[in-house]
Amino acid sequence: MKKWIGALLSLALIIAIAGVQPAPVFAAEVVNATIPVPKNTTYDGKGKVFVANPNTLGDGSQEEGQKPLFRLEAGATLKNVIIGAPAADGVHCYGNCNIENVTWQDVGEDALTLKSSGTVNITGGGAYKAYDKVFQMNAAGTINIKNFKANDIGKLVRQLGGSTFTVHMTVTGSDISKVKDSILRTDASSSTAKITNTRYSNVPTLFKGFASGKTSQSGNTAY
Repeated sequence: MKKWIGALLSLALIIAIAGVQPAPVFAAEVVNATIPVPKNTTYDGKGKVFVANPNTLGDGSQEEGQKPLFRLEAGATLKNVIIGAPAADGVHCYGNCNIENVTWQDVGEDALTLKSSGTVNITGGGAYKAYDKVFQMNAAGTINIKNFKANDIGKLVRQLGGSTFTVHMTVTGSDISKVKDSILRTDASSSTAKITNTRYSNVPTLFKGFASGKTSQSGNTAY
């Protein structure tokens, strides 16, 4: 027993002398100018945290006219990125874009905006603390959201208010909680929405503004 105690004390002394170094903490990368992601290319953030320079991109408030951290051209992919605060105007997509494993820790003006017609595919990741909407659709198109988590938001998807172009919205396999307004919202009579196999909590209504027969849901669970 004494030998064991002696060995343990020796080990403790070695650790105390050498020091146990904590895992490294990497500082967020401050984005001074919007990062372009060219057509049909992929930007892999490798899990890095990005924050906006409030003096050049915006402070992440609800003030209009802020600039995005990332601008994706048609066919571009953004993946493995964490957007911290301030987030300015998040991500802008000009046509089809893919968003994979991207998390917005504190949504700024918007998390993502579709600026010209296309399909937005969002897989994995999450969005938190969105005072208003998370995803803004400013052009006709489709947004597919899969395996996504959102908490403390106004709306998950919002079509540009008063617009009449058609947007198709789908949410599947996701977890949405603490919503102020609705999960999906439009003012256009032709737009459609579908939510499947999704868990939700503290949500006033799933859909708002859609015409009769334009929404559907199945396999969802309120908790």
